[in-house]
Amino acid sequence: VFVVLSMLFFPKVPGTQLAFQPLTAAMIIILALLDDIPIMTIAYDRTRIDPKPVRWQMGRILSVSTILGAISVVQTFGLLFLGMHFLNRSLMGVMIDPSHLQTMVFLQLVVGGHLMLFVTRTAGCILCPPYPAPLLFWALIGTQIFAALMCGFGWLVPPLPWTLIGGVWIYNLAWMLVQDAVKMIAYRLYDHRAEFQTSFMDRMKKTMHPHGSRT
Repeated sequence: VFVVLSMLFFPKVPGTQLAFQPLTAAMIIILALLDDIPIMTIAYDRTRIDPKPVRWQMGRILSVSTILGAISVVQTFGLLFLGMHFLNRSLMGVMIDPSHLQTMVFLQLVVGGHLMLFVTRTAGCILCPPYPAPLLFWALIGTQIFAALMCGFGWLVPPLPWTLIGGVWIYNLAWMLVQDAVKMIAYRLYDHRAEFQTSFMDRMKKTMHPHGSRT
């Protein structure tokens, strides 16, 4: 969604006739490979064990995931608009050019996507237990260090100054707290709606069958 919309909003790099390309083909492949590593460790994560069998609540899952997905698109566009605003100008002591902007977007997608695993792994606050299993935690940290080194030294991507790498991280950490708050509100609203519907149906049954039913 982000890649398509960004190319529609910015068909050309501002001030030039160059076609705007938010990500290169290599970046998309690397992004997919880096995502696979922490995803494979989700099965080993710590979670709360319910005392009774749990039925999948697909409406709840799809509602919350859609909201978080939309916020993620807004988050990436926010960084893109910020970079476009400072194009050919100084940001954190660095003159921003199109190659910097491209690598910033790539790093944001890597960092933001991986931090989202911390947000979605539980319905509660990310600062509360159960905390991530060591395998999941270090898989995330390892991929983030590798991505930062890629961007800092220019491995397969245009190099990005370390100050901007730190800025992208601060930007994503702030958004992670926003996403976590929205997630908890969304869960609470959905659960409140489900409780209201259940209570309403129970009242309707009692009204229709005040003396019980015979089989």
